[in-house]
Amino acid sequence: MTTLAIIGAGSGLGAATARRFAKEGFSVALIARNRQRVDALAAELAAEGVTAQGFTANVRDRASLIAALDEATTALGPIEVLQYSPLPQKEFLRPVLETTPDDALAAIEFSVLGPIAAVHHVLQGMRVLGRGTVLFVNGGTAVRPRSDFAGTTISFAGQSAYGQALHEQLAPENVHVGQLIIPGGIEQGHAEKDPTVLAEKLWGIHSGRDGFRTFAADMDA
Repeated sequence: MTTLAIIGAGSGLGAATARRFAKEGFSVALIARNRQRVDALAAELAAEGVTAQGFTANVRDRASLIAALDEATTALGPIEVLQYSPLPQKEFLRPVLETTPDDALAAIEFSVLGPIAAVHHVLQGMRVLGRGTVLFVNGGTAVRPRSDFAGTTISFAGQSAYGQALHEQLAPENVHVGQLIIPGGIEQGHAEKDPTVLAEKLWGIHSGRDGFRTFAADMDA
């Protein structure tokens, strides 16, 4: 059994993606900052028959992130799919004229350096498996800058560039890198942006292995 590791796992998209991949035989590592919440989610999923376990890490603390990935691999099996989808912090949503260098640095640590550390760490394991998938989940500012959301505008653009470069370099090694853009954010009950619908899209990106970027909905929707 191989593992789906979800960095930024929560009760919405993280839980839905865990359930979708578990149907295909994956175990699930749920990685987030809050131990109580991640353990509760793991217990909820386990009660449904999903092999899941919670691990704690702060994506801005690379040592804790790497430790969580190592713990997940030891407990659940090699990581075949890595999903990077932590919810951006509120301070990353400030107007551009109010954004300081420290604000920008925090956003870059969160959305660029965090995923670089995670991917770099799991990549050798994927190469040993002979396959793998990296899934990036972003809001619309990854492709359309917003002056009122400066932090994510800057950092999601960097994550997108990193992901696109990975996509091109890793395809010959059977490691697929894909990005799901969710304009306007996740919406319960929405025909295109409900967590269950989005989880299906993420499964399709993993299984279809076709192209880098997928839009969950029209950018103007």
